Amino acid sequence: MSTHATGEPVTRVDADEPVVARTTQPRPPAPAVGPTVSVVIPVRDDADHLDACLTLLGRQTRRPDEVVVVDNGSTDASALVARQHGARVVLEPRPGIPAAAAAGYDAARGELILRLDADTRPGPEWVAHAARVLADADVDAVSGVGRFDLRGPGGALLAHAYLGAYYGLGHLAAGHPVLWGSSAAFRADDWRRVRDQVTRSADVHDDLDLALALGPDLRVVVDRTWRVEVSARSLRPGRQWVQRFGRAFRTLRRQWDVMPPWERWEPRLRR
Repeated sequence: MSTHATGEPVTRVDADEPVVARTTQPRPPAPAVGPTVSVVIPVRDDADHLDACLTLLGRQTRRPDEVVVVDNGSTDASALVARQHGARVVLEPRPGIPAAAAAGYDAARGELILRLDADTRPGPEWVAHAARVLADADVDAVSGVGRFDLRGPGGALLAHAYLGAYYGLGHLAAGHPVLWGSSAAFRADDWRRVRDQVTRSADVHDDLDLALALGPDLRVVVDRTWRVEVSARSLRPGRQWVQRFGRAFRTLRRQWDVMPPWERWEPRLRR
């Protein structure tokens, strides 16, 4: 061994001596801290949107412990796309988002269940943000806000008006904030408590139905800093609005048969 003029040692390698390249092994990702997280995504014939959604889930600063994609009778490549991204595919032949979402919640293994739609675009902090909110033991569920994928400020304004009306009317109906299925999170223990009280037929809104089933004793918060981008196709004018309003009325009627609105408001007014 010789030294530079600076006195630093230099290793001399003989010509006949094989040189072994030094490689640095990549460090494994740090293990997630806190409760385990399952992300549930119902899908039917929406492979392109699903591919974009799962790509963004793969870039999260806090990776979910599992992604459960519920194939609701797709005839396209939705299930194949899900598997290519490493998601666990659950088959639910009964048509409709309520049955598909419930099947995903049943199959979820995580302590926290996060819900996305296939046409939702979560930012890199989406999972971590939900986990931080639910780290508060006094919070049982959280629901976010969104921006519709329209050019210019129209997407944000439309989402503000649409979600403002949904959250406002839903709060009146439920006696507490409700959930928006395109960005929601809740505890798996609470799902197991109410899983037999939700409606699994296609004629209700599954997110509103679940919020009403959870009841007024749980604390649901609407976090306006928890944002996603979502397709505006659900707001296109046409017959779908008649169907949406019909589902809303059926959802309320069924859950109000279990607990009418005045009973839902009583504990909140007492507090």
